[in-house]
Amino acid sequence: MIRSILTATAAAAAMALSMGTTPVMAAQTSVTKAPPAAPYKAVSSLVKLPDFIPGMGQLFVDPATLPAGPFLGYDHNGKLVNTTYMIPLSAMKADMNLHDLKAPAGTVDHVDIMYNAGHPGVAEPHIHIVLWNVPVSQESRVAK
Repeated sequence: MIRSILTATAAAAAMALSMGTTPVMAAQTSVTKAPPAAPYKAVSSLVKLPDFIPGMGQLFVDPATLPAGPFLGYDHNGKLVNTTYMIPLSAMKADMNLHDLKAPAGTVDHVDIMYNAGHPGVAEPHIHIVLWNVPVSQESRVAK
């Protein structure tokens, strides 16, 4: 069942991404460099997590969007490299569809979807949907 939900989620993410970049997303330049403008806050200021999370970067989120996000991930130079959505498994239903996932940097190179058993801020099991703005070869910018 989880596999079919993840497959449906992946398909929904791919469909949302294939819609292209809207002018609104392209105009959101205030998030391309850290720190992003309000209402975004550093995740490390909201929950007990390090300021920089290997594999994700320095994360910022609008607290009103928790637990799903989007979480904006920045490299050590303050450049936005990914946007992560954290969807609790308890929120996932057979008829659930994810539409119009926002990619604040405008372009998405590829998408990763992975299971997470829980961590501070999103304690229950959930999936991470990571919209990468950089090629796979540049993911190392947030590796450590």
